[in-house]
Amino acid sequence: MRKLSLAMKREERSFWVFIAPWFIGFICFTGGPILASLLLSFTEYNVISSPKFAGISNYSTLFGDRLFYKSLSVTLYYSVMAVPFTVVTSLIIATLLNNKIKGQSLLRTLYYAPSIISGVAVSFLWSWLLNPQFGVVNSVLYDWFGIQGPGWFTSPDTVVPSMVLMQLTASGSTMVIFLAALQSLPKDLYEAASLEGASAFVKFRKITVPLISPVILFNTIISMIGSLQIFTEAYVITKGGPDWNSYFYVYYLFDTAFKQFRMGYASAQAWILFLLIFALTLVSLWGSKKFVHYEYDSK
Repeated sequence: MRKLSLAMKREERSFWVFIAPWFIGFICFTGGPILASLLLSFTEYNVISSPKFAGISNYSTLFGDRLFYKSLSVTLYYSVMAVPFTVVTSLIIATLLNNKIKGQSLLRTLYYAPSIISGVAVSFLWSWLLNPQFGVVNSVLYDWFGIQGPGWFTSPDTVVPSMVLMQLTASGSTMVIFLAALQSLPKDLYEAASLEGASAFVKFRKITVPLISPVILFNTIISMIGSLQIFTEAYVITKGGPDWNSYFYVYYLFDTAFKQFRMGYASAQAWILFLLIFALTLVSLWGSKKFVHYEYDSK
């Protein structure tokens, strides 16, 4: 085995010194709690008394819990609507902002800015905009078009679509990733397509979408993970209502852990969510093989 030179040893020590804060933080604040939650999922633990081993009773109880299936179905319903909406609208807006227009930088900043604001503040803003009595949206619909607006967050039929609509101010990061991908595309392909008489739509469908398909896949998976973890909107605006129609999975987990103090049961819920996200991510990666094209793919 070749011995390391003095400079290489010094570089190795520097590496471990610089990575130590992240490594310690990961163990203490991420890796440790993850392992602890796995162990607690096999116990009965109410924070006050010591954990008591309960085997797989938390998991067996969970699969017989009606609220588990209700919260899971509501979350999946939201995810099915929110993921395509977020990805498509972000891609459209990124495409528009990629064009050279006056005030381009300002428009990019204005669209991205809401995504860095607290989710609680954004939720309060939308609850005011979509208030059925005095909200701006319903006032505009009635005063300008004579249309009586829906109940939005107060109606079982519109509460989830209303929360999907909130993604308009939460998808700035997704838009920025798309924008970076669009700006890296080779211009000569578009020039050649223009010489062939291709329309803007054809160039978008035949050139843009295939070239940024890995980015589309990445944003789709990230949006899916985020949608399955929705919590703030329901906690601030609806408290899980009306009629349990916004009682999302993480909201149920929060109730179990911090209102009922059933930490073992909540840990089991968390691991079921992890396994669901992991499985859906694997399915997405497997199903994307025919549609995602990478630069290094063989011809």
